[in-house]
Amino acid sequence: MCLIVYNYLHSGYTADMTTRHRVLALLEQHKGEFISGERIAEDLHMSRAAIWRAVRELRERGYDIEASTRVGYRLALASDKLSAEGIRSALDWPEPVAIHYFDSVDSTNKIAKQMALEGAPHGTVVVAGAQQGGRGRLGRSFFSPEGSGLYMSVVMRLDLPSSLALRITCAAAVSVCVAVESLGSDPASIKWVNDIYMRGKKVCGILTEGASGFESGRIESVIVGIGVNFSPPQGGFPSELSSIATAIFPDEVPSGVSRNRLCATIMRELLTSASRIDSPELMGLYRSRSAVIGKPVRVFQGGQSYDATVEGIADDGALLVRTADNAMHTLSSGEISIRPATGSF
Repeated sequence: MCLIVYNYLHSGYTADMTTRHRVLALLEQHKGEFISGERIAEDLHMSRAAIWRAVRELRERGYDIEASTRVGYRLALASDKLSAEGIRSALDWPEPVAIHYFDSVDSTNKIAKQMALEGAPHGTVVVAGAQQGGRGRLGRSFFSPEGSGLYMSVVMRLDLPSSLALRITCAAAVSVCVAVESLGSDPASIKWVNDIYMRGKKVCGILTEGASGFESGRIESVIVGIGVNFSPPQGGFPSELSSIATAIFPDEVPSGVSRNRLCATIMRELLTSASRIDSPELMGLYRSRSAVIGKPVRVFQGGQSYDATVEGIADDGALLVRTADNAMHTLSSGEISIRPATGSF
């Protein structure tokens, strides 16, 4: 079910990488360019026959690789096959980052949580091409088909007071918005606390879960799960989702944009946000992208529901709402929908 699990750190090639992965890493670094077989053999210290076998294996796994006896090999610029090598080649980050890729998993959050408990360092990311048991908030299932989405979970070690837990989700939401817009998407907005919207429909859900350390009153380790609808799934969204979900790129993906590049950009933005998670700047960015401030909403909390108007977002990420009797409420949990129902999120 999984392609492989390994750490691919910083730049260069690790000892446990197979010939196939080493060739793919080099092709990803020069995506869209021809590289001669002689150069590949020299850079990777392997025979031309080994390179030919590696390219054949990669093609069998779905990679669009062109070969020419005169100019060498080229990974197509439009190739959108997820891989640790592709993510690494697009990641602009100065520190080593562990990337674990699976073709398909039950849940990236489950794997990342186990890795965190076993000591995985800050920034470790688990990426999958599909999920069978993807989850959203409140235990809801998250539609995670193969070939059209990006499903990733990041281990965060931040040593923050538990009172700032919501800010981690806020940081992830801002990071996704910045990342997708930097790749040429439509403007993105945030529906409190963890959903990203474009054109009035959901394109991304975020699930933040504690992995350890809450007994101390401080956040030692959390998992940030991010599921993105990159392009429309084959056959379209299921009928129950078609009216509320869409893709970042619903028609045509811009040239040079891929899920590998999106994953790398989200990682960079999230790791950057983590370094300023206790600063006022982060919440200012979150508020500026809010889709709910000033809107009438219906609040669902603790088995009860009521109508209110969103007045703002507190510095800790809580939602501030005012009811018809002019009473103010601070929501650190629960969920909301925007009224009227015909325009509901």
